Amino acid sequence: SFAYFTIKDRLPQILTRVIDTLHRHKNEFFEEHGEKGVEAEKRAISFLSKLRNELQTDKPVTPLEDELPDAALWNQYLDYQRNLSNGNGEPSWFQSPWLFVECYMYRRIHAALAQNPPIDNFDVFKEGKAQNFFESQEAVIALCTYFQELLKNIKDLDEKQLKEELFKLLQVSLWGNKCDLSFSAGEDSSQKSSPLQSLENMEPYILVNDMEKLWSLLVNAKKNRTERSNVRVDIILDNAGFELVSDLVLADFLLSSKLADEVYFHGKSIPWYVSDTTKHDFNWTIKQLQSANHMWMSRCGINWEGNLKKGVWVFCDHMFWTLPHDFSSMGGVAPDLYAELQKSNLIFFKGDLNYRKLTGDRKWEYSVPFHQALNKFHPAPLCSLRTLKSDTQVGLKPGQGEQIQASEPEWMVSGKYGVVQFDAGL
Repeated sequence: SFAYFTIKDRLPQILTRVIDTLHRHKNEFFEEHGEKGVEAEKRAISFLSKLRNELQTDKPVTPLEDELPDAALWNQYLDYQRNLSNGNGEPSWFQSPWLFVECYMYRRIHAALAQNPPIDNFDVFKEGKAQNFFESQEAVIALCTYFQELLKNIKDLDEKQLKEELFKLLQVSLWGNKCDLSFSAGEDSSQKSSPLQSLENMEPYILVNDMEKLWSLLVNAKKNRTERSNVRVDIILDNAGFELVSDLVLADFLLSSKLADEVYFHGKSIPWYVSDTTKHDFNWTIKQLQSANHMWMSRCGINWEGNLKKGVWVFCDHMFWTLPHDFSSMGGVAPDLYAELQKSNLIFFKGDLNYRKLTGDRKWEYSVPFHQALNKFHPAPLCSLRTLKSDTQVGLKPGQGEQIQASEPEWMVSGKYGVVQFDAGL
């Protein structure tokens, strides 16, 4: 299966890159922290080499031994996996659900650093994320320029034109999700050219397109808002780099067009899946744009910094996003986060990992309704903006998946297809 290939080949590659990254920064650790830094680096590398060996030889998945705040939840989840195996021995790397062991690997990478001060705050994926951003410069410039030109006339747009612009920026945010470093095992995955040029050609590859439903929801929310109620949109972020910029442009458009009054961004509290957005990545990206020597890029950065200061944009992270649980268990595991999301008028879930957690990463029939696969997860109306990079997909028309499968066996994992998939909730 694709899961087996991922665990067997892709994850060890990612671990090897992490070990190499630590090796390369040895001098920097020494300069900053002296011998203590070098000792910490050695311990972290030895921890990660052991992890790689456990993975490659299909050893049992062991309980976490660190004191980090989420360790107990992880170990409870491991017990749950043990009980699922009906006494068939310990869950091991190749014999456990893909989603669980993949999340577990990233949590162990985090532990390797978190347990080894003074290098405990070092993000082993930071360089890759920065490189992805700089290599996508051309696309970032094109998008910022397009958007700033759009803002000049946004007040004069009629409803039909506003809708067209929303659909464009939704698609840019959707295809921005192709830039995923865990998918390419850290190889270059930057967006080289302006995505706006190719939207029309890409439209046939959107397998579920619920953009009309999103438009109706936002327009109705805008009409029904009162003095006391703001229209709130939440975006559960995926990758840093070009994808994050496309999400920020979408968020700015929602505010500027008055389709929303506030946008909450949800990122990861620890480095995750190579290129996922942390608070540091979020702030760094806005700073990079601000200081860019390109007029429209810096204008975007300055405006976005302003949105954060005014409080109409809020960045939040929560431990739940880096746990192995499906979102259907959020209400029980993280009731505070679930209650926060219930305040939203519309939640966007970016990317493949979020889709897998929305649908429980199961081998569903393609035509099972999205609502059913969500398994009672309905904090608010929600929409998945996702390019397909793993073999879970629901909500297709009868025969649609089978038809593509016949001519393109790799269609679910190539990143070529996408969905804008909406669920109205209860």
